[in-house]
Amino acid sequence: MNLRQLRYVVATADHGTMTAAAQALFVAQPALSRAIRELERELGVELFARAGRGVALTDSGEQIVRYARDALRAVDAIEAFSAAPAGGRPGELRVASTSSLEPELTARLLPGFAREQPAARIRVVRCDGRESVGAAVRDGRADLALTDLPVPGDLAAHPLEQREIVLISPPGLNLREPVPQSALDGLRLVMPARGSARRTELDGVLARIGVTPIPAVESNERGAWLTWVRAGVGSLMWYRNQVEAVDGLAVRSFMPPITTTIGLVHMRRPLPPVARDFLAFAKSRG
Repeated sequence: MNLRQLRYVVATADHGTMTAAAQALFVAQPALSRAIRELERELGVELFARAGRGVALTDSGEQIVRYARDALRAVDAIEAFSAAPAGGRPGELRVASTSSLEPELTARLLPGFAREQPAARIRVVRCDGRESVGAAVRDGRADLALTDLPVPGDLAAHPLEQREIVLISPPGLNLREPVPQSALDGLRLVMPARGSARRTELDGVLARIGVTPIPAVESNERGAWLTWVRAGVGSLMWYRNQVEAVDGLAVRSFMPPITTTIGLVHMRRPLPPVARDFLAFAKSRG
C-alpha cells in the first residue's frame, strides 16, 4: 500500500468514475485503474462496484476511503510542518511555470518578492505545459504554480490578471481595427509547432471562439516568428504584454477581446510559510 494508491481511491470516490479521477489527477486512466486493482488484491476487498456509467463505493470501500482521507490529511499536515522553516528563516519557495508564463515570474513577481524576503531561496520549476504544471504541484515538486485558468477542482486557484491576445500582422494587410474574431477563419498564421504546449494553448483559444486559421508556418523558434511576419508569410497571435520590437508591424486588438486569465494554484492543503507569503505578495500585485 502507498500514498499514490490512497490518492487514486479518494479521487475516484470524489469524481464517480475512474476516467474523471484520472483526468483530475493528470494520470493515465489505465495506470489509475491498475493501482486500485492492486490495492484491492492487497487488502482482499472490493472497493468499487459498477453503477451505471460510473462506479460506487462498496461498504468496505466507504470504510477504506474514510481511513484514506484521514491518512492523507495527516500526511499533508506533516508535510506542511516539515516545510516550516526553523528559527524563523524564510525557507525555499518552489514555483512551477510553463516557458510562456515564466517571464511573468522572473521579470515581475519573483524579483519584487526577493527584495522583500532576501533570505528566501527561490527555485522555478520549468514545465512543458499545463498538465506538467499541475503534476509538479500534485507530486510535491512545487509549492505553487503559475498557469492559465481554470484548473481541475482538486487545485485551489487564485486569479491574478487577465492577459490580452492581439494580432501582429505584416504591413499593408487590410484588416479592420479592432479585428473581428471571425476574421481569423482562413487567415494565414505563424503558429507554434503541433504537439507543443504553446500550440495546445493556442488551439484551445481558437476552438473556444470557433475559427480555423491556415497554418502558414509551424515552428517553436519564437525568435523567428516576427521575422516571418515581416516577410509577409502570415500574422501572429500573441500576448500584448510580451510583444517586443514590432516596428513596422500592425498590432491590433480583437473584437470582442480575446483574453486568458492567469493565476497561482496549489494543492488544497496548508502551504509552507514562504509560499503563503509569496501568494499574498502576488495577489497584492495582481
